[in-house]
Parts: sequence; C-alpha cells; structure tokens
Amino acid sequence: MKTKIILPLVVILSITATAVAGFAWLRNGKEATHEFALHGNVDIRQVELAFNASGRILAIEVREGDTVRAGQLLARLDTERLRLALQQADAQVAAQQQAVLRLEAGSRPEEIRQARAQRDAARVAMDDADNHYRRQQSLVARNFISQQQADTARFTLDKARAQWRAANETARLAELGPRREDIAAARATLLAYEAAAAQLRRDIAEGELHAPSDGIIDKRVLEVGDMASPQKTVFTLALTDPLWVRVWLPETLLGKVPVGARAIVRTDSHPDKTYEAWIGHVAPSAEFTPKSVETADVRSSLVYQTRVYVCAGQGELRQGMPATVTIPLDAPPQDTPPCSAH
Repeated sequence: MKTKIILPLVVILSITATAVAGFAWLRNGKEATHEFALHGNVDIRQVELAFNASGRILAIEVREGDTVRAGQLLARLDTERLRLALQQADAQVAAQQQAVLRLEAGSRPEEIRQARAQRDAARVAMDDADNHYRRQQSLVARNFISQQQADTARFTLDKARAQWRAANETARLAELGPRREDIAAARATLLAYEAAAAQLRRDIAEGELHAPSDGIIDKRVLEVGDMASPQKTVFTLALTDPLWVRVWLPETLLGKVPVGARAIVRTDSHPDKTYEAWIGHVAPSAEFTPKSVETADVRSSLVYQTRVYVCAGQGELRQGMPATVTIPLDAPPQDTPPCSAH
C-alpha cells in the first residue's frame, strides 16, 4: 500500500523539478532563440541651407513639406547690380582681347610700307637741305650772302637729318613689330579682366540657392524681402536618403550581429507593414564609460549605439518615430547588404 503512494509522489516531484529547472533556464535567458528585438527611433539627417552670398531675397520657389530633388532651385537673391557690373566686365574683356590680338599680329603690311615711305621722304628732305646748305656756303665764300643765311641753312640741314633718323627708326620698329614684353603685359591685363568677370559670374550664381540632395523642406525660415547672408538659415532640409533607426545593441550580442546583417523594421504607425533593413554601423565604444572593475552583470548592461539602415520607407518613416528592429540571429552573414546608404 505504501509503495503505491510513494511512486506517484516521486513522479510529481520529478515533473515539478523539471518545470522549475526549465523556468530557471528561461528566466536566465539561456534558451535558444532565433531572433532578437531592439527598440529605437527613426533618425533622419537635416541640413540647414543658406545662401553663400548676401543680399535681399527676390523669390522663393518652394514651401514647407515640398519634396525637392538634388540641384532644384529653391530661392533667388536680387542680383541686378551684379549683372550690370558683369556687362561692364565683359566689355573690358572684349576690348582687351582685341588689343592682345593686335599686338600678336604685329604691324600690318600697309603700316610697314607707310613707315618706309616716310623714311624715304625724310631722306629726300635731308638731301635737299644738304644741297641747299652747300650752295649757301659757296655764296658766303664769294660774299654774295651773309653768314647768317648760311647758318640758317645749316640748322635746316640738322633738322632734316634728325627727322630722317626718326623716320628710319620708326620704319625699323614697324618691321620688328611689338615687343614681347608688351604682348605679355596685354595678356596679363586680359587675364585680370577675365578673372573679374568670372568672379562676378560666381557671385551671380551664388545668388541662387539649390538643393544639395533629395529631401523634404522641413522649415522655411526666411521670406521674400528678407536680407539673407551665409550666417542666416533659409530652409531646413530633411534628407530622405538614407533612413535609419537608431537602436542600442547589448554587449552580449556584439558577436552575433555583424555589420551588414539583415533586419526587419516595424512601426506603430504601420503595424501590418515591415521594412527590409540592414545593420549599417555599430559604435566602436560603449555608450557609458566602463568602471575599472566590473561584474558580469555590469558588463552585460553595456550597450552600443547602432544604425539600422532602412531600404525603403520614404514618406512613411519620419523623424523620431518609434520603431522595433528584429534581427535574425541564425541568418547566414551577407557579403553585401540588401541596400546601400550614403
């Protein structure tokens, strides 16, 4: 009779012990699991856009909430004064270009022939003055004219000789053409004018504000008529690519979740929808400074900031939105992530 009572009691105690041991196993987190869930928030980069120049805003082309593409015109400054200055600079460049071309081409054949003709005319005038002076000297020797008249003829001869030498040098210069130094100086002046015109064009271009990348206009700070400067933000642009969820990975999972591992993202706003994602970055250091001596419990509480990039979700995932990231721990490592981030 006693044997029949003891046998069921042993079975009950064995089952109870097994249940307690199993509960303790689960309580200590030693059970085999195939995935791990992390909780975080959607994070989006934001860019504060400002003009690279100062001036009064003439036009604003977008509003808050507008989706923009990279390179799209967002706003313009009043650059009329710069455009007028550019016209003047372009005229100076055109005039100096012609001056350089004239110097590089050298003397025209007509100019050379003209200089030679003037030299020949001066030579004829000099010869005539020389003959006149000789006749005057002969007349003075025979006392037909005064010495003063002979001196006047000599002065005329000296002047004719000087004019011939000048005409001769002028013809030689015409044949040689401009000096290399004059051509170099003209080219340098042209470069200076071109640089001034290029600076004005850059100033005019900086009077336009373009989107640096795709995104959504989050805030519109300034309006038409406001004075803008590089220190004043005009728009706040929320970048739609990349999107990521910022979570904190426990230290115990560092060896199980490599960079590039696949993940699934869910949000409360779209509970029935999942977003394909991947582990893009794990911080190299813990979120808190470790103590010099740590227990196993303290070490297990250390977390590492992690970025989980979402492949798609523009227009649905917004800044600060709570999200749950599920990471399969038994998935094989991927050579390349399912999508890329910038």
